[in-house]
Amino acid sequence: MRIAYTSDQIRTAERALMARLPEGALMRRAAAGLAAACAGMLPRVYGSRVLVLVGSGDNGGDALYAAATLAGRGARVDALLAGSRTHQGGLAALRAAGGRVLGGSESDAVRRAAGRADLIIDGLVGIGGTGPLREPYAALAEIVNDTPGIVVAVDVPSGVDASTGQVDGTAVRADLTVTFGACKTGLFIDPGAGQSGVVELVDIGLGPYLPDADVVALTDLDVAGLLPRPGRESDKYRRGVVGIVAGGSRFTGAAVMTVAGAIRSGAGMVRYAGQDEPASAVRDRWPEAVITRLAPGEGVDRVGRVQAWVLGPGLGTDDDALAVAESVLAGDLPVAMDADALTLAAAEPSLLRRDAPTVITPHAGELSRLTGVPRQDIEAARLHHAREAARTLGVTVLLKGSTTIVAESGRPPRINLTGTPWLASAGTGDVLSGILGTLLAAGLDCYDAASCAAYLHGAAARVAADGAPLAASDVADALPQVARSLT
Repeated sequence: MRIAYTSDQIRTAERALMARLPEGALMRRAAAGLAAACAGMLPRVYGSRVLVLVGSGDNGGDALYAAATLAGRGARVDALLAGSRTHQGGLAALRAAGGRVLGGSESDAVRRAAGRADLIIDGLVGIGGTGPLREPYAALAEIVNDTPGIVVAVDVPSGVDASTGQVDGTAVRADLTVTFGACKTGLFIDPGAGQSGVVELVDIGLGPYLPDADVVALTDLDVAGLLPRPGRESDKYRRGVVGIVAGGSRFTGAAVMTVAGAIRSGAGMVRYAGQDEPASAVRDRWPEAVITRLAPGEGVDRVGRVQAWVLGPGLGTDDDALAVAESVLAGDLPVAMDADALTLAAAEPSLLRRDAPTVITPHAGELSRLTGVPRQDIEAARLHHAREAARTLGVTVLLKGSTTIVAESGRPPRINLTGTPWLASAGTGDVLSGILGTLLAAGLDCYDAASCAAYLHGAAARVAADGAPLAASDVADALPQVARSLT
């Protein structure tokens, strides 16, 4: 499991550790790790050109000491001192190793130096930075982003809020972020995650001083340990029967794709309940699904035994859809609510007031309708609003988007790291709902089911896309391959 913390949590741990170490020891540890990571990004250190951008904080000192190590190995190192003050020990080490300090910060001179550099070290702003970059840092970030050299950020890319991932204005776009002691929450969450490139963690001894995690991210090993596996005496009921209420005359395909996600992710049985047109489409594509045709306005009493429900994809929002939604939500089984079910809940908030386990899977626009918070505010602070929605609505929230977040009151949010932009395709959310329903029916609680569903969904999309466009059906078809890789 990958664990991340806020900048305040990190600084508190650093203070506790520094009290037990000689002065400067922690910076030397960080700089050694940074220098090794930078060297690993270059074909060879000797003769390479390195530009280091140095700010006023401690990460400017980290950058200077790391640059001194590279200079000592034969790199040609230029340093631009952009802050109001400079770490004097790091500057002395750089000069002693043969590094040069650029005169002034004129944009043309910096642009020429950056254009010649094989590697640029961003040591402008550390984990304490919030809000938009000030000058000259903002202009320097723009220059860095326009150059062809490899960019390595020190602890966090300048302009990225280390605690939230928010970016106000310009931020450095790094190929590699070398972060110290523990991962920062903002490196996991877009837009910050998108600016960070590959994140490499350097252990500097903070472990014993760190508190409970701010957020966590599951790995292959974590998901493999959570996924249910059939035993010798398993049958379709022990593996889990998922009921799906999705699709209508307008969005027939939503029913097909939701059922695809459930079947391909290993449901013991799928019971589909819907009106004639989507029911026929499901029967044609998935003959293994058990079909119950519902009359307009009819509830789900005739469907038979299920262990969890998926409600909403393509269902519609008319009175008939509301009647069947009320029928599903009146029971005591776990329910995954998506798409039109969320629109119905936004109009009828009482639908979410249930004691049984409930997962909602909104994108930012749907969460906006449920909470009244403007969509742009949610997109700018996804973690905060996912947490708040879980708290105020009393449900587990799987907030979809460029960073998928699973939030539940009393537990650290889980950030999914397997997503891909290729998932921005019609029907992929329906597949996710089907996966989620399967895991709920198999007995996982809402928190684990939502986290694993997001992970499998993203991993399947990566396998299916392989750098090329994909359709929702491709994601569903790749699920068995992903599951096999986790066994």
